[in-house]
Amino acid sequence: MKEKNATASSATVKQQKPPKKSNMTIRARNTLAGYAFISPWLIGFFTFIAYPIIYSIVLSLNAIRITPDGTEYTWKAFYFYDMALNQSTDFRTALASQVSMICYMTPIILVFSLIIALLLNGKFRMRAFFRITFFMPVIIMSGPAISQLLTGYTVDFSSSVPLIFEFLSSLPSFLATPVEYVLNNLVLILWFCGVQILIFLAGLQKISPDLYEAASIDGAGGWEKFWKITLPHLSPMILICGVYTVVDIANYSKGAVNSLINSKIFNAKSLYSYSSAMAWLYFIAVALLLVALFLIFKFFGRKAKTT
Repeated sequence: MKEKNATASSATVKQQKPPKKSNMTIRARNTLAGYAFISPWLIGFFTFIAYPIIYSIVLSLNAIRITPDGTEYTWKAFYFYDMALNQSTDFRTALASQVSMICYMTPIILVFSLIIALLLNGKFRMRAFFRITFFMPVIIMSGPAISQLLTGYTVDFSSSVPLIFEFLSSLPSFLATPVEYVLNNLVLILWFCGVQILIFLAGLQKISPDLYEAASIDGAGGWEKFWKITLPHLSPMILICGVYTVVDIANYSKGAVNSLINSKIFNAKSLYSYSSAMAWLYFIAVALLLVALFLIFKFFGRKAKTT
């Protein structure tokens, strides 16, 4: 009987083997889940966007002629790039205007977005309504609407309101110029702030209230809490919003460069090669702005750690 019980117990032990552990680590699982989430975008990119990007490079390096038998290509190397940079002043003027617009509007939009997010993060009545109101322009944004904002709803506050004109006249030029730009383009700036406000709100709600309570016990004021707690915790969001803002303004359909490229594509001569070269030069300029943004962010991040 003892031998039978022993064999039976050993059989049950063999049957109740521990489940096999998966060879995948937690990091590998998270990576796989991340790829699963972005797979629809990757499929769409390689299906609809990758070929036009590659073909635009081919167009910028070749002169094309559309004939009844098809499209003829003539190798021109960097002729159209040289044409855009050296032979024509239209592109250089448009590029300078667009880059200055990006450099002006990016910090202004970030500051406005952060201020509005701080206000919307407070506790007050109809808070959800105001959050929806500030995000609504992102949903209904369109080219004609933005064009109407530029032409019909841009108010020249600096000259039409005497009090503001006197205030701007008393400021140095390096301060008066950005203030005047903000006042004259206030509606357009607020129009571009929706996504950034949403990102900043998400970052603010992740900050633990215990940090603010501990700072209050130590005697810290609101300004100190902002610089020592709020701003450091929002630093990743500031970088994300900065990159998004630069790209968003760069893709602005009524911008100087995009308007010039569209006019060259759809004119009687159909300058596809010249337009493609301008588009790639514009892409390089925007990429350099993004690199500069990363370097500035990295520099101030290191400086904040040392202090």
